[in-house]
Amino acid sequence: MPELSVELFGVKFKNPVWVASGTFGYGLEALELYPVSKLGAVVTKGISLRPREGNAPERIAETPCGMLNSIGLQNPGVEGFLEKIYPQIKNIDTHFIANVFGETEEEYVEVCIALEGAEKVVAYELNVSCPNVKKGGMLFGHDKAVLGRLVERVKAKVKKPVLVKLSPNTGDISSYAEVCVKAGADGLVLINTLLGMKIDVKRQVPELSTLMGGLSGPVILPVAVRMVWEVFSKFGWSIPIVGVGGIYDTDSALQHVLAGASCVQVGTANFFDPYAPLKIVEGIDEYLHSRSINSFSELVGKAHRLVVRA
Repeated sequence: MPELSVELFGVKFKNPVWVASGTFGYGLEALELYPVSKLGAVVTKGISLRPREGNAPERIAETPCGMLNSIGLQNPGVEGFLEKIYPQIKNIDTHFIANVFGETEEEYVEVCIALEGAEKVVAYELNVSCPNVKKGGMLFGHDKAVLGRLVERVKAKVKKPVLVKLSPNTGDISSYAEVCVKAGADGLVLINTLLGMKIDVKRQVPELSTLMGGLSGPVILPVAVRMVWEVFSKFGWSIPIVGVGGIYDTDSALQHVLAGASCVQVGTANFFDPYAPLKIVEGIDEYLHSRSINSFSELVGKAHRLVVRA
């Protein structure tokens, strides 16, 4: 049987298929449908220092082959997570990765420190597409100096691996990836949502209360694959890449992998096909078996080795 397990930053995952933050809650709702333990990992809904109510409606809009969201990172805060949610996920037999965000560098650090004692949480995923209130609202992930310092500060205070989820709205994503690598990040997650907008032509006003939101779903697959390719081209195996963006079936997942992703996250697909992650696990296994490939890791970045360059 092909080997589906992967080991990244000192953690062994039973398979390379994770579920993306904000699309799967904390994994509890899915337990009514299937054993969440079959997944490689669950990336939690974003966790902040204090509870957040999120944005006012409307905060979700459908688009061709995707969706726009402006939820506003609604969550119970890190204390609420540890007191009310963590006891319910402790016995789920898979890894959890905490998606962490804050309005200041100190808040990111405090949230991660608070989670250090939660054994089920094996790593942190820093959501840097958040406004830095001390910098006039500029997003952490859009300022290289701020981004590098944030990663360094978190790394200096925690023992668990630190992943950085980069924004695709910055231009040359590989230069921001380089900042994270130099700051000591243990992994990169590519990509977060693209900035988009939808206008209701009947009412002649934007559909989202915040005017703009994050575009996700199959529509962003080519952009995400291109960015994974670019970052892997620059860093190769020196830092693990987790691919996310537009993944809805085995083919789309494997595009990320062949471009250089060591694991993938299924996001928006969870809304229109809750079983998509399991289908992708099975599909990757069948793909390996049908081609007599012994290990999933053999596929990572393989397209770089096979492409013919002029």
